[in-house]
Amino acid sequence: MGEMGLRERKKRRMYEDVSDIAVRLFLAKGFDAVSVAEVAAAAGISKPTLFRYFPAKEDLVLHRIADHETEAARLVAGASGAGSPVGVLRAHFLDGLRRGDPITGLNDHPQVLAFHTLLNSTPTLVARQYAYLERSEAALAEALGGTLEARLAAGQIIAVQRILAQDNWRRIAAGERVEEVREEAVRAAERAFERLELVLTGTG
Repeated sequence: MGEMGLRERKKRRMYEDVSDIAVRLFLAKGFDAVSVAEVAAAAGISKPTLFRYFPAKEDLVLHRIADHETEAARLVAGASGAGSPVGVLRAHFLDGLRRGDPITGLNDHPQVLAFHTLLNSTPTLVARQYAYLERSEAALAEALGGTLEARLAAGQIIAVQRILAQDNWRRIAAGERVEEVREEAVRAAERAFERLELVLTGTG
């Protein structure tokens, strides 16, 4: 068990190290200007080895947010009896706003802003994010029961989270400070999740 744990830790470290190197190169030179071979050379590994970890160039960037892909599903699955799924996700999103979690868009650290700019201004990365969102929806739908109604609900929930985060990021990217945006961002999230709860429970 200990050996397996060590191998897993080494594998995760490899993912993180190579992704960090790649993102630094992309931020410095532009995503399209950096080849996979250049990333592999900078990481001290072969190109075939890199592709074993990251099947596509875009995955080098999206690895940074990979843990969030099934986050909503994990929260819902792990919160049995702790409130409605929307209520659980609402509380988590609001907590993220308070903590300045980059996934909420409410973070003005220069490196976070640069990463979001890279992610949202590179066409191939934008396209890749749609597949990421589809997987997030599918995982959440399964956690909600896997029915058509569950899939519809999952689509709406993921969309609300995405739109709220994008609005926050756009305001921060335009020059507003986190503390200038936070209060309104919290109100917007509370309204959005409240309306979502009403719609999904059939009381709105």
